[in-house]
Amino acid sequence: MNGKYNIAIGFLTMGAFMLYGFLLIYLRDFAPNAEEWANSYSNGKHFEARLAHVHGNLFAFLNIVIGFLLLHYKDGLRNSKTISWLAIIGLLMPIGIWAELYLGLPPIFVLIGALSMTASVFVSGFSFLNLIMKSKNNFDK
Repeated sequence: MNGKYNIAIGFLTMGAFMLYGFLLIYLRDFAPNAEEWANSYSNGKHFEARLAHVHGNLFAFLNIVIGFLLLHYKDGLRNSKTISWLAIIGLLMPIGIWAELYLGLPPIFVLIGALSMTASVFVSGFSFLNLIMKSKNNFDK
């Protein structure tokens, strides 16, 4: 795993959550109970649906960016496989929100995904900081 899967899965996930956004527009504007749906904007299923949509696209975008950076810096970056896997597992968060909402699954997937994506971002940050420090030390010699 060197970032290619993050990019591919990120784009596919983003496409899926964009389509889900069209469903949310339908529910808000055109469905038989559109007014009731729109009035529940800040609570209940409507709120959870928006959380899934927004986090799905954000986490998909993070996978695309992380994948690109992993490919670009593959020679000097430590922990790239760990970063890649953590970012992909992070997609469980928005998928878990969706599954909790529509399938009644427990929120464990939301928690696993949220912790995994957060860990991916922190490990990426420390890995890039290490790369900068290593490059600075080599440059100063």
